[in-house]
Amino acid sequence: MGSSIASKETYEKKILDRFSDKLVDSITNLIDKVKPGWSERNKSKIDEWKLMFYAFNRSPPGIIGAILIISFILIGLFGPYVAPYSYREFLYIEYPDTYLVPPGSTVTITNKRGDIVKVFNFPLGTDKYGRDLLSLILYGARVSLIVSLIVILLGVPVGILLGLVAGYFGGKVDEVIMRITDIFLAFPALILAIAFASVLPERIRPIIIQSGILKQVFSVFFAADVRDAANFAPILSVILAIILVWWPPYTRIIRGSVLSAKENLYVEAAKALGVSTWKILFKHILPNIISPVLVLITLDIGSVILMEASLSFLGLGAQDPMVDWGKIVYDGAQYFPDRWWLVIFPGLATFLAVLGWNLIGDTLRDVLDPRTRRSIEFKVKRGKAEEK
Repeated sequence: MGSSIASKETYEKKILDRFSDKLVDSITNLIDKVKPGWSERNKSKIDEWKLMFYAFNRSPPGIIGAILIISFILIGLFGPYVAPYSYREFLYIEYPDTYLVPPGSTVTITNKRGDIVKVFNFPLGTDKYGRDLLSLILYGARVSLIVSLIVILLGVPVGILLGLVAGYFGGKVDEVIMRITDIFLAFPALILAIAFASVLPERIRPIIIQSGILKQVFSVFFAADVRDAANFAPILSVILAIILVWWPPYTRIIRGSVLSAKENLYVEAAKALGVSTWKILFKHILPNIISPVLVLITLDIGSVILMEASLSFLGLGAQDPMVDWGKIVYDGAQYFPDRWWLVIFPGLATFLAVLGWNLIGDTLRDVLDPRTRRSIEFKVKRGKAEEK
């Protein structure tokens, strides 16, 4: 029995290995089309990529995390388009029987003669407005996905750039950047985000309302109706507020890594060859210190989702009729525990999304460790030798 389970696990790993090998080969072929001969010059780097995937394939938490993250991304991208109902469908106004319907319920609407007019199915129940909770969660996933991606794409590069400059140049430049960083780190991130999120909406709202292009762009981003353009401002305020408190840890981490990396021989050699400062920073130093940053990014995406949900729960995020997971929990908290589904289901969605990113972050910490890759390489080569 034990041997059959072991052989099944080995077979599944081999499938994942073949899939990851094809993925890496496809990426290298694509790069070769842009830069001919790149794969030949970077054969060792390609082998390292494959070893990283081999290590990842042998981590059950990593596989679970990948499944959760892929599900979260797909739901965020396509959820609003497959949702049974729009977030603007307040069914309670026309059909009072849809008020706080429990999960798995079917509401049948009949006319005075008893003929069935409409049938509504609510697998996860409804809220106080008669809106389908499943649809609201699908729409909320889009907001959480967009917020987390924008924060990481804008906040992290700022922290990395400031850390590179502070660590490499030192002196007064380092002193100024790090003292500003210390000021931001001295305040609790949530409190500082609340302060920014409270004052920004009124500054942002007129800009959005007066710009037809911004209305269209953000309506696509958040899968929302253009009529709710005024409600884009609180969500954008949350994004800006989180960005403003998210860059300092990256600045501190990068600065510490640069202080040690800039003393290495490859940096001295690049200086001697007359390589420009910015090329040294981004081509020689950054690639060699990026591993801990990648791990921190994956962990931080889950933290951004929690931060965004927390601000929305406090009333600073999405406003009616728009929704996100924190707003759904806030609206349902007043009916808990009798109407438990209004809190449990959006809370579970948030938990699974954050769990997925945390599992990936923990796995990447091991995958990016050279010692782990070397042990995986030894096991893979030994397995291939035994097959022969």
